[in-house]
Amino acid sequence: MMVIVTENAPPRLRGRLALWLSEIRAGVYVGAYNRRIRERIWSETTEMIEEGNAVMAWKAPTNSGFAFEAIGVNRREAIDFDGLTLVRFKPLEKETEMPFSE
Repeated sequence: MMVIVTENAPPRLRGRLALWLSEIRAGVYVGAYNRRIRERIWSETTEMIEEGNAVMAWKAPTNSGFAFEAIGVNRREAIDFDGLTLVRFKPLEKETEMPFSE
């Protein structure tokens, strides 16, 4: 099984993903494909994502039981913790503007 979640994806990518996968919620696609087809779907996703972002997760023989890849700007990042893949949030960007003062 594999899952792809998109944010701000262009309509042509959403339509393309809907050809291969079931869209169970807006921007959430699921299906069951082998590695070769999964890699082909992800390749087309990375080519068509434009300014959006996406993550794909699939069942894998890891300690976590899954693996994932992401493309685009997102606050989440994968980290390895003793063989487990965990997700942590990157810190918020500091504002570059000076506060208004008189």
